[in-house]
Amino acid sequence: MDGVVLVTGVMAAGKSTVAQALAERLPRAAHVRGDVFRRMIVSGREEYLPDAVPDGEAEAQLRLRYRLSAATADAYARAGFTAVVQDVVLGDDLAAYVDLVRARPLHVVVLAPSPKTVAAREAGRAKTGYGAWTVERLDADLRAATPRIGLWLDNSELTVAQTVDAIVSGRERARVF
Repeated sequence: MDGVVLVTGVMAAGKSTVAQALAERLPRAAHVRGDVFRRMIVSGREEYLPDAVPDGEAEAQLRLRYRLSAATADAYARAGFTAVVQDVVLGDDLAAYVDLVRARPLHVVVLAPSPKTVAAREAGRAKTGYGAWTVERLDADLRAATPRIGLWLDNSELTVAQTVDAIVSGRERARVF
């Protein structure tokens, strides 16, 4: 795989672990962690919450984060690295993110484990990602509002290695451009 690979899904779907393992498997790759761009805002950060005001500051910062990660992925791809981007990009934001990335090929992988699996993973993590969100609400947004582009994987019963194998073997289905 080359170009850019976006690995998305709800929080605790396995994005970070899978993206890192995929990048390690490829001969020349960079792992672009979308959340890093959120955390770079030291003061004035507004978290994107379920009741966020449309076109408000939280949404503007989310869009900035997406633009920065897409530009970073493009820069790595231009330098000859496969950029494996990992972030929560759901709903209409997924198609918008695809439009931001200029590098080709572009692959999209949506990790979609069951809500039960996500809840168990979240409970077992040292960090908590959900806060004001619930697993059920975010999963519903994923399944009902996110366009079916790229490779969708239910990785509920897959190991990290099996998930990476499924991504590599399904790379043509994951390819959107």
